[in-house]
Amino acid sequence: MTNSMNRQIGIPCVMMRGGTSRGPFFLASDLPALPAERDALLLSVMGAGNDLGIDGIGGGNPLTSKVAIVGPATRTGADVDYLFAQVRVQEGVVDTSPNCGNMLAAVGPFAIESGLVPAANGVTVVRIHNVNTGKLIEARIQTPGGQVAYEGEAVIDGVPGTAAPIHLAFLDAAGANTGRLLPTGSPVDLIDGIPVSCVDAAIPVMLVRAADLGKTGYEPVDSFRSDREFMARLEALRVEAGRRMGFPNAAGMVIPKPVLLAPPARGGTLTVRYFMPHDCHRAMAITGAVATATACTIPETVAAALVGRFTMPGDITFEHPAGRLTVRLEAGQSAPTASILRTARRLFEGTVFARPSTPSRTAMAA
Repeated sequence: MTNSMNRQIGIPCVMMRGGTSRGPFFLASDLPALPAERDALLLSVMGAGNDLGIDGIGGGNPLTSKVAIVGPATRTGADVDYLFAQVRVQEGVVDTSPNCGNMLAAVGPFAIESGLVPAANGVTVVRIHNVNTGKLIEARIQTPGGQVAYEGEAVIDGVPGTAAPIHLAFLDAAGANTGRLLPTGSPVDLIDGIPVSCVDAAIPVMLVRAADLGKTGYEPVDSFRSDREFMARLEALRVEAGRRMGFPNAAGMVIPKPVLLAPPARGGTLTVRYFMPHDCHRAMAITGAVATATACTIPETVAAALVGRFTMPGDITFEHPAGRLTVRLEAGQSAPTASILRTARRLFEGTVFARPSTPSRTAMAA
């Protein structure tokens, strides 16, 4: 709807936390069908043109500059479609090339409460078609009495308090963006003399030992941003890895995501520092965790070399800046099925207003 007093464009919106991310959720029917018009609206809503998103509802960080668009399923075997958009407010870009597994945690509750999926009494299974990658994810939502439950005893590091558990199972994560689990055809590639592993499972990642880049892997998040030489080197590696994975314009995309690996320090399987890609994640992305855990099962990858022998079914526990994240791996067809515990919360609902016109540049998958 349009407010006749000031000609702003009003769109129904629900703000939700999914895992360790947060952002607005929209019904696909409430947004323009044309990508360019849709993205212009999202840029205005999120406050493009300012790194804090000050003229919108973006949170001044990549983890809070995310958008979920949900609608009826367009794929057999799915209940709903979910399109994820990473809004890069400073550059004025909407990137729909990756999936986001943390925002994914809130898709099931949103779909149920929006009337897209009927709730069962107890647990409701929602099969989600991620439009970005074409993959299916199964979400198990607590719905006692046919109502979504947000309160519970589940704990995830990076989020205060407890909440109802949401179980996500990535049913066929291999080749999410490239069509191949090992897009370069090799478990290890040498880039500028540095061994890296390029893996595509839920999201394309470039795995590299922290020590090979002069880091311990245990550094605090903010220390990376101030190390401009390191960030420039990591970006150069990422762009070349992207080129080899089939993304000739990786410099303008958020994939592949770089992941620094180091031995565990607190009894886990690996220490990780995940980049988004130009800033270090304050916890660990779910899709990145799926990709990195999957790499642990592939002989000769950088991850497998650090982990050693791993037998499925089993757990991979990542130590990240906010704590720990465990991925359960079970044998699948083209890649292991990865399951992760998350939580979500509905924060507010209402109408968000966009300016009548906003310039847009859209970054799409190659």
